[in-house]
Amino acid sequence: MSAEVSLHKFSFPFACSVSLSSQDKVTQKVPVLVKNPEVHKLKENPTLGEENHITVVQALVNNEGRGALESTKPADAGDTVAARPCVSPEASQNAMVARQSAAENLRAEGEDQRPAAKRQLSSESAAKSITAVKKSALRKEPNEQKHLHQKAQLGQGGGGKAALPGKRKRRTDLFKSSEVFHRLDSHVIRAGEELKLKRVYDVKTIVQSITQGCRNELEQLRAIWVWLCNNIEYDVSGYLGHTEKLSSPEEVIAAGRGVCCGYSNLCTEMCREMGIECKEVPGHSKGIGYRQGHSLKNVKSDHLWNAVRLGGEWFLLDACWGAGRVDMQNESFVKRFDDFYFLTDPEEFIDSHFPDEEKWQLLDKPISIEEFEQRVFKTSAFFTMGLSLISPLRYHIVTDDGEATISLGFSKLTTFTYEITQHQDLLHCGALEQKESINSSFGLLTVSHRSMKLQLLPPESDTYDVKLFARPGNATTPLVWVCSFTVECPNPRATEDMPENPFLSWGLQPFAGSLGVIGSSQNSEVAEVEDGVFDLVLKTCRSLMVLCELVHPQMEGAVAKCCLVTQIQPDNLTCHVLCPFHGFYRLSLFVRDYEKTEDKFQNAANYLLHCKEKVVGLEELFPPNLGSACGPGTRTAKAGLSRFSHNSAIVSTQQGKCNLTFHNQQDLDLHYVLSKENISSNFPLSRYVFCTYTDRKVTVSLSLPEAGVYRLGLYARITTGGDFSPMCDFVVRNNSPQIRPPFPCVYSAWGKGCVLFEPRVGLLEPLSWVLFRVRVPGALRVSVVGESRTDLKLNKSRVWEGEVFSGNSLQQLKLAASLGDSSEMSVLMMFDVKQLPTEDANKD
Repeated sequence: MSAEVSLHKFSFPFACSVSLSSQDKVTQKVPVLVKNPEVHKLKENPTLGEENHITVVQALVNNEGRGALESTKPADAGDTVAARPCVSPEASQNAMVARQSAAENLRAEGEDQRPAAKRQLSSESAAKSITAVKKSALRKEPNEQKHLHQKAQLGQGGGGKAALPGKRKRRTDLFKSSEVFHRLDSHVIRAGEELKLKRVYDVKTIVQSITQGCRNELEQLRAIWVWLCNNIEYDVSGYLGHTEKLSSPEEVIAAGRGVCCGYSNLCTEMCREMGIECKEVPGHSKGIGYRQGHSLKNVKSDHLWNAVRLGGEWFLLDACWGAGRVDMQNESFVKRFDDFYFLTDPEEFIDSHFPDEEKWQLLDKPISIEEFEQRVFKTSAFFTMGLSLISPLRYHIVTDDGEATISLGFSKLTTFTYEITQHQDLLHCGALEQKESINSSFGLLTVSHRSMKLQLLPPESDTYDVKLFARPGNATTPLVWVCSFTVECPNPRATEDMPENPFLSWGLQPFAGSLGVIGSSQNSEVAEVEDGVFDLVLKTCRSLMVLCELVHPQMEGAVAKCCLVTQIQPDNLTCHVLCPFHGFYRLSLFVRDYEKTEDKFQNAANYLLHCKEKVVGLEELFPPNLGSACGPGTRTAKAGLSRFSHNSAIVSTQQGKCNLTFHNQQDLDLHYVLSKENISSNFPLSRYVFCTYTDRKVTVSLSLPEAGVYRLGLYARITTGGDFSPMCDFVVRNNSPQIRPPFPCVYSAWGKGCVLFEPRVGLLEPLSWVLFRVRVPGALRVSVVGESRTDLKLNKSRVWEGEVFSGNSLQQLKLAASLGDSSEMSVLMMFDVKQLPTEDANKD
């Protein structure tokens, strides 16, 4: 943990010792140590920074007089040479050649069958390292020997992949994932609880208990790490100076708390008990108390962590950071196991930990303290989610023309949001999690296939802190902090108000594919709206239902509903948008599976629209009572209505009239409703719709009384005797100023197969002869009844026709027919006659 003031900064010297385990003492009945300069020349000790090298040649002789090769746990990549006491080097080499095959077999049997000499470095020998060389290594070249030894080291049973020769091992070379330790971790947690109940504070006893059953050094180290993270809490009170800090292993164990040196020292002691070489590494960290922008040069380091040697290579770990985090606002420790800090790769560790000694960076190209300060701070979640930094590569950003851009890459489905606040010195302040977006209107966050881009537009000339939060794919857990930046804005850009976006990002949601949305006609960038009209099409892989929401800072909800038309088709979702105001709009779409009516709608996409030129007048907006499904689509297809002449939900006419046709495959009863806001016609709007149904083809004719926007609703009776159900709505936009006459008033006897050829208007001229031509299937007699009765005649084309005098408008004309066996006449439709001018009426 980083200290806030120099009072809290500390470092501790290394303390090591050398010893042999009891198992080694039993095995080594006749030990002989030979300082052999020839063997020393064979292999250099790879220990970092160690200038003096000591080679140990160990002779082991069993009671039967046969040499038994025993593997050790060396401090470096060396092996062990076995020889008989008082034997010449030549004879010793011959004996080793004879037993070379047996030695190789013994080494391959696994670490659980290989007793180890557990050695610990004392403070006096800390500047030296011990190289144990296997006897067969005398016959091999140094590089080959090193390669064979590394092959036999850790990773046996860890599930990791083999590292390439000459390449430094990574964490994944040791174990594929932490899941391989599931049983071990569970055992350590249980054992730790039992030891705590028994009040066992002895390091050796604890280590023996938690490492029981471990097969190799990796598992032993894992057991120590898990015990530390689960049984020691960070001593916030001691860190803040409220109480005395605990540092000795016994005190830390008994109290169950300690600061960073307590963790690192206890880790070293526990590793020493298992013969694992472990060092405490002092340095700077970007933890509690770290202030971005403050130089660390010539400042005493404030943190301690550990380096351990496994398989001849050094690895890094920090049990203090792995145990949890500090809540400085409440001055408390939040226990949260963080596996990331167990054997962290140096390339990732260096973003938050900078050792005093350059060698402990473990990097091929070490970085400077200045570079460390400028690096973007990334939390463990950044790496565990597989994120990558695209730009910028430094934490401090200066806006260009009032704008700053941050971009991250990701390999798996990820959801993002951000927080922008006024700058504070302390890095670890503010929220560490976000349940939902913070609704900032100072940025545009867009997510593409494999990257996230955040465009920031700070509102004022100031310095700001920007935190990015993320969570995996479809997870419902809070979004967690992944990285931080500081944005300096010397000259803000004049901007328009942007609508809040509570749905985290713009464009398709990263998880839209799982909802059934696989493509969009609009990318995640700002959409410039032309002429106040915008159309969006989402491609789907299955039938979906959709709801749309349009938000503008100055627009009321009732107006917003008149700006949207949605069309639902089996493989497409279309949204027609009208923009009545200048500025930015948020268009959000929510979907669910079409058949799963019990499911909730989920946000699938959000788009930022910008309308800066022409806008749509309020009188041109869509009708307010539109249904959720407009135009031909999934619902009409399921009802057997097909082959529509107009496939769009919006129909425009320049003449004030149009015909809409489709096929009725299931012979359903149909009904139509025409409506318009603020209509001024003398006739009901039902008189301006006329339907003709022949065979399977339906023709819906419209004759509109005035210019404007109409709603045409199509309904069908799905079950016999049931109610009419909505099929779809059409928006009909009439651009003609001409006043069109109505159709005749139709009655229920006008049914399938009936066709009106003439007259096609329902308002006739008075005192005039009107030609009637009509087809009425099954009619025995067809007549027009007004002031008198006129029978129509059936021609060769099965059309009833004849001329009828309209009269003086005192009486309506009715078209009637005798159908079937009935002699009664059924009224099919009724025509109105225009009123005579006053002068003509007086003459009559």
